[in-house]
Amino acid sequence: MALRSIYRAVIMGPPGSGKGTVSAHITKRFGLKQLSSGDLLRANIKAKTELGLLVKYRIEQEGQLAPDDVISQLILHELRSMERTDWLLDGFPRTVSQAEALDNVYSVDTVIHLDVPLQTIKERLTSRWTHLPSGRVYNVEFNPPRVAGLDDDTDEALVQRADDTPETVTQRLKVYETQTEPVLAYYRGKGVLATFSGTETNKIWPHIQAFLDKEIALV
Repeated sequence: MALRSIYRAVIMGPPGSGKGTVSAHITKRFGLKQLSSGDLLRANIKAKTELGLLVKYRIEQEGQLAPDDVISQLILHELRSMERTDWLLDGFPRTVSQAEALDNVYSVDTVIHLDVPLQTIKERLTSRWTHLPSGRVYNVEFNPPRVAGLDDDTDEALVQRADDTPETVTQRLKVYETQTEPVLAYYRGKGVLATFSGTETNKIWPHIQAFLDKEIALV
């Protein structure tokens, strides 16, 4: 029997759209390995790698995001160790430049786009608490920690981020839309964008699952 091709996917959605929950479902059901740019950045900063130190400096001293070429280099370096692995990228690419850098090396089969109304996201983000060392996020409404105020894995205290206020959330979403719309258009033009709309992750997921059941069976 011939081996099927490697399946490569990207998940996109604004902060609070449920990407973490959907990604967890995808990795569990379909065996894709999730690669989160945020997790990878934190690991490199913690390990004080050359890239990690550069990113930390940009964030702390200049208040800027890491340059496109640095993020692309970081992700592509990690993907080289996953050549024969089905993967799901979360948080990358964020710009057309990053998307083009990815395309120069790997062909993306599907881009899953979570389209969630602005008001729903505002409600989610202002109800969420974060375990800062790991980046794990909880929501008191639909994904609460087992013990209120404490991380499930470490029992360390959770915090509510200062940028999760309604005003800041609105601004963050505007920035996301400005930055990301061109990326969505880029993938739409390539015919690989699959958009799933709704207000509840548990109702969106069955549609994504049915879509991937068919997609992955074809590779």
